[in-house]
Amino acid sequence: MAVKIRLKRLGKIRSPHYRIVVMDARTKRDGRAIEEIGLYHPKNDPSVIRVNSERAQYWLSVGAQPTEAVVAIFKRTGDWQAFSGDTSPSGVDPQPAPRDKVALFNAALAEADSEPSTSAISKPKKKAAEAEAEAAPAEAEEA
Repeated sequence: MAVKIRLKRLGKIRSPHYRIVVMDARTKRDGRAIEEIGLYHPKNDPSVIRVNSERAQYWLSVGAQPTEAVVAIFKRTGDWQAFSGDTSPSGVDPQPAPRDKVALFNAALAEADSEPSTSAISKPKKKAAEAEAEAAPAEAEEA
């Protein structure tokens, strides 16, 4: 019986999630698996890759054949290098943290003029009109 390590597709139409599974080569893509050894969510930012390394090494050692996609995932996690003795670097590159656009805008305003004339987020016009209406009677009382 030929055993393969391949991806089992889950999720909605444009939001795929995969499980890394060990299956008989003759079963359907989403059929019954012998064992689930990991998961892969490519649409997340950064993509989620979790592999039970111990079980992956076991199945590779007993002759299970990984598909090309699974070999690429194993290379990212370092499991393929441990199995084959390859010396190429492994590991998932860390994603940079997203930049705060409001802070960048306020910093650019501060550099352009010594004082920012406006902030990055303005108040809604309705609330600004109410604030002016409240300030006008206070000024009339003082005069």
